[in-house]
Amino acid sequence: MYKITDLLFLLAYRGTINYIVLFNRLTDMAGKELKKLRMEQLSRALEPYAALKSRSIPAGGWLRAIREALGRSVRVQAKRLGVSSTVLFRSEQAEVDGRITLAQLRKLAEGLDCEVVYALVPRRSLPDMLEQRAYAMAKQEVLGVAHTMALEAQRPADSFIDKQIEERKAALLAGSWSKLWR
Repeated sequence: MYKITDLLFLLAYRGTINYIVLFNRLTDMAGKELKKLRMEQLSRALEPYAALKSRSIPAGGWLRAIREALGRSVRVQAKRLGVSSTVLFRSEQAEVDGRITLAQLRKLAEGLDCEVVYALVPRRSLPDMLEQRAYAMAKQEVLGVAHTMALEAQRPADSFIDKQIEERKAALLAGSWSKLWR
C-alpha cells in the first residue's frame, strides 16, 4: 500500500485524474484507519477508569468525606475557601444530590488540595457498542427483506440470512460510523 508521501509524489509527477482519484480513495481509507486508531486509543485511555464504575460515592459525598478525613469543620473549610458555612454545606449537599457543577466542584476540590478527575466511562467497550449497533441495523435490514421474500414464498435459508447479516454488519462497520446512529 502506498504511503501518503508516495501518493503526493505520484500526484506531482503524473498529475492525472486517475492518481487524484486513487489519492482520494487512499485518504478515505487512511481516515477510516485513523478513526479506528482514535477509538482504540480512547478505549485504552478509559481502561483505568473502568474499575471506578463499581465504586460507590461516600454517603455524605467526596467533599465532606475528604474534609472530615482532614479534620476540618465546615466553618474552618468555608473560611479557607472564602465562603460562608451555609454555602459550603449547600455545596456539599449539591454534590450528594448530583446538582453540583464541575466548576463549583473544582473550586471546592482546590480548597481541599484535590484534583477533580472527570471521565465518561462506557458501560461496555466502544468497539462493542459499534459492533452491536451495526449488527442490530444489519439484522433489521436483512430480516426486512427476508420477510418480504417470505410473503412471496421465497424466504432464504436461515444460514443464508445469518451470512447476509454478518456481511451487512461488516459493510456498515467499514463505512461511516455516523450512519450507525441515524
